Amino acid sequence: MEALRSRIFDFAWALWTALFAPVIPLLWLAGSPPRLVRKLTRIWARGVLVELAWIVGLNYVEQGRGHIPHEPCLIICNHQSTWETLAALVLFPDVAIIAKRELLRIPVLGWFLRRSPMIIIDRSDGAAALRTMIEEGTAALADGRSVLIFPEGTRRCPSEPIQFKRGVDLLYKRLGAPALPVVVDSGKFWGVASRRKRRGTITVTYLSLIPAGLSLADFARHGEQQMQAVHAAASLVE
Repeated sequence: MEALRSRIFDFAWALWTALFAPVIPLLWLAGSPPRLVRKLTRIWARGVLVELAWIVGLNYVEQGRGHIPHEPCLIICNHQSTWETLAALVLFPDVAIIAKRELLRIPVLGWFLRRSPMIIIDRSDGAAALRTMIEEGTAALADGRSVLIFPEGTRRCPSEPIQFKRGVDLLYKRLGAPALPVVVDSGKFWGVASRRKRRGTITVTYLSLIPAGLSLADFARHGEQQMQAVHAAASLVE
C-alpha cells in the first residue's frame, strides 16, 4: 500500500507541475517578473505538500519558529530528502535557495527556478561556485531575501552525523549576516535512495540564531553542535 500511495503521489505531482506549463509563455511575455514568478512557485510547492499530505499521509510540524529573525539571514538546513527543498519555498517566502545546476533540467520547474531567481551553482567548479554564492547571495540579502544553503552539500541518511562542507563558513563570513540553523528529520519518511514515501509527521526545528561576525571555526563548530544535538535526538525517535 505504501508503494502504491507513493506512485499515485508521483503521478499527481507530475500532473500538478504540468498545469503550470501554460503559464510560462504568459510570464515570458510579461518579462518574467521575479516576484510573480516566486509567488507562483510557492503556490506550486504548497500544492505538492498538500498532495503529499492527502495521498501519502505525510505532514509536518514546526518547532521554534520564533527564532526566525525579521531581517533576511543565511539559513543553514540539514539535507535528508527532496522534501526540504520543496518545503523551503513555503516555510521561507521569497527565499533564495542555493541549488545545483542539474535542477534546471527538470521541465517546468527548471524555468521557474532560474527566474525566481534561485542561486544556481555548478558543484564541480568549487571556486566559481563559491564566487556565485557570495555574489548572488549578497544581492539577495540586499533585496530583502534570505539565502538558504544545505551545508552538508548533498542529501545524507538520518544515521549520518551533520558535517559542514568547506565553503559554507566562507559564505557566512562574506555575507556578514546572522545564520539560522534548521533541522529536519524528513529522511525517516522520504529516504535518499528510495522513491517510497511513508506516512507520518516531519519535524522542522528552528534553532537559536548564530550572530554575524564569528570566526570561521566558531561558526562551523557552533552550527554543527547545535544541529547535531537536535539531529541525534530525532534519530532516536521512530
